[in-house]
Amino acid sequence: MILSPFEWTIAKRYMLPGKGERFIALVAGISLVAVALGVAALVIVMSVMNGFRAELFDKIVNLNGHAIIQAYGGRLDDWERVLKDVRATKGVVRASPLIDQPLLVTFNGRTEGIQLRGHTAEDIARIQDKVKVGSLAEIKPGAENVAIGNQLAQNLGAQVGDVITVINPLGRATPFGTVPRQIGYRVAAIFEIGVYDYDNAFVMMPIKDAQTLLLTGDAIGTIEVTTNDPDNVGRILAPLSRQLEGRAIVTDWKTINASLFEALAVERVAMFVVLSIIVLVAVFNILSSLIMLVRAKTRDIAILRTMGATRRSLLKVFVTAGFCIGAMGTVLGLLLGFVFLYFRQPIVHLVEIVTGQNLWDPSIRFLTELPARSDPVEIVSICGMALVFSFLATLYPAYRAASTDPVQVLRYE
Repeated sequence: MILSPFEWTIAKRYMLPGKGERFIALVAGISLVAVALGVAALVIVMSVMNGFRAELFDKIVNLNGHAIIQAYGGRLDDWERVLKDVRATKGVVRASPLIDQPLLVTFNGRTEGIQLRGHTAEDIARIQDKVKVGSLAEIKPGAENVAIGNQLAQNLGAQVGDVITVINPLGRATPFGTVPRQIGYRVAAIFEIGVYDYDNAFVMMPIKDAQTLLLTGDAIGTIEVTTNDPDNVGRILAPLSRQLEGRAIVTDWKTINASLFEALAVERVAMFVVLSIIVLVAVFNILSSLIMLVRAKTRDIAILRTMGATRRSLLKVFVTAGFCIGAMGTVLGLLLGFVFLYFRQPIVHLVEIVTGQNLWDPSIRFLTELPARSDPVEIVSICGMALVFSFLATLYPAYRAASTDPVQVLRYE
């Protein structure tokens, strides 16, 4: 819709009402702010939801892979052959043996439940960038060194160099019953994955040391698998599932974390719908301000008609005036949203200080920090929705203005 200089001049004049029309200007300003807040809220919430899902997925997959193969009974005696078959499967980019067992740990009279993770040296090295204190280089088979999560270290009061005692309740059988197996391990490194459940429970050691602690010999119970397409991991590993039927079960990340990611998907849709209503309410303000503007400018519109202004020109003038309010509100909302996302963590801390409440408890939110990841397609969709709503809100007032009969208006002038 191209405007002539005359149409653009009138549109600009109507976007800035005169002194006698301050109330109309106030309503238009409120409309602009409302659209900006609605767009900003959508950008912020959708980016945080996307970031939350992406961060959870990245951190979970980084430690657990896209799927795990778990042996029935917890023992996969011929795991070397199975591992070779897994690595030869088309679409599999990495497969590693893994020992994953819930146990207990004690230190200085404190006892905590842990998740023991026995990894290969290559898999342990993958968390090098997550290490806060200590060195992973000291974690070698037979050295009896381990790496523990940051939150677990705080709960135990343990530091690098301390010796913690890991307890295996299923120890050796004696004439007096089963004696739990207890082995002391030196803390060589403390890591922070960023997922509370992991940082609160994980103890990592070489797979040989884990086999010794659990008395499993050379057997393992789990194989961790990473594919080149996480969304189609079920199809990629379907041949393996049939091959291992009756001996082991293949479980992908979608099944393991189904309830969590389904809840996030439902919440994401619900938040988008609810926040879209805010934008819809904002454009009703544009509708109201334009209706008041048309009523206030009825005489001016009639005079313009008598001077040769066409209905089409008046339609374009009022559509432009209302659409520009929506467009400016959308741009302002985008800027406001991106500023909030950039400073999101300091803003959360500021609100916590002001309210005295812990807004981001990692034990509830899973992640240690508020994440954000903007999707360009979603941002464009949000802007498009706001602009379409703004355009639709201008049609009725613009039609009323274009339908003004100058004869009826100016009859008694």
